[in-house]
Amino acid sequence: MAELTLDGVTKWFDDGGDRIVAVNDATVEIEDGEFLVLVGPSGCGKSTTLRMVAGLETVSQGDIRLGGHSITNEPPTARDIAMVFQSYALYPHMTVRENMSFGLEESTDMPDDEIAAQVEQTAAMMGIADLLDRKPGELSGGQQQRVALGRAIVRDPEVFLMDEPLSNLDAKLRSQMRTELQRLQEELDVTTMYVTHDQTEAMTMGDRIAILNDGELQQVGTPLECYHEPRNVFVAGFIGEPSMNFFDADLENGTLVAEEFEYALSDDLLADVEGHDRLVLGIRPEDIELVGEGDGPHDFRTQVDVVEPMGNENNVYLSFSSAVGAESPDDDVETFIATVSGMRNVESGQEVVARIPEEAIHVFDRDTGEALHNRELERTEVAQANF
Repeated sequence: MAELTLDGVTKWFDDGGDRIVAVNDATVEIEDGEFLVLVGPSGCGKSTTLRMVAGLETVSQGDIRLGGHSITNEPPTARDIAMVFQSYALYPHMTVRENMSFGLEESTDMPDDEIAAQVEQTAAMMGIADLLDRKPGELSGGQQQRVALGRAIVRDPEVFLMDEPLSNLDAKLRSQMRTELQRLQEELDVTTMYVTHDQTEAMTMGDRIAILNDGELQQVGTPLECYHEPRNVFVAGFIGEPSMNFFDADLENGTLVAEEFEYALSDDLLADVEGHDRLVLGIRPEDIELVGEGDGPHDFRTQVDVVEPMGNENNVYLSFSSAVGAESPDDDVETFIATVSGMRNVESGQEVVARIPEEAIHVFDRDTGEALHNRELERTEVAQANF
């Protein structure tokens, strides 16, 4: 196995004299055996980046290295990379056995009996040994997905590339396959780059995640780093479901003044935002506390607009009391979200106090989107139990 490096990788397309930049100056190092997830909205450049690594797209600028060796100008067949596509891309006229062995037959000098043994071993690992003589049209979506993965695994490549491989599966099977993919990757210890627009997949599967937007790499870090310490407003809003709440505010005499409320800041937090007066206050829904009564500096009277029961939790849409009772039906009342326990009985129209603890807030520069202050995290060491 080997580390994979993208060094200032850029891809542009010429459209009638206009240059369209799909990926701009992407730099990231993927360690040997690491599982990196590329995540972002549709059209952000995820799949284009993956295709450049695979050699299916040319690199306009920059360098791609595998194990310290540049593969930027090498053909796909010389890169020792296996790719799993969203559509599975199985040959419909071939059996599962033939699909899995085809790559080895075409790209190696391995004897037929060794290829057969490797295919059967991989099929057993993937739980599809009894499907080897069937054709793709006779398989379910989950079975086709396993065949596509098995076809990549059987080649024993230096790198796996996966382009939204679970997006065609139903929710239950997608959850099951996430777990299986993690187990397989840890067992095989193969450097993997995985593309998805699903932040749940990114948060649960990746050793690290790389977040793209409009072709620009926004942040690379562990899932928890990106969740709790977002580099900018985009990352803060994209990672997490429900999304982080944002309030535009101006800093006046040590207080954030928003349209519907004022929020006093401590001296320590003021030091973090010094020199900035156009700000955005961010707070994740699960960090907002709903209390019956409260008159603290960070307690605000609100009214429940809508409640979304999720089973283990409720998403509660709130509006500030000052905005309730708009003069006309055309007036939009902005809401924000608090997440509370599913055992908590909250009803539409109910008045509650929303407490926004200062230790849980994030503050961003409104003009640049840059994070000026992130919530405080308790860094604790977990003692390993002796069994």
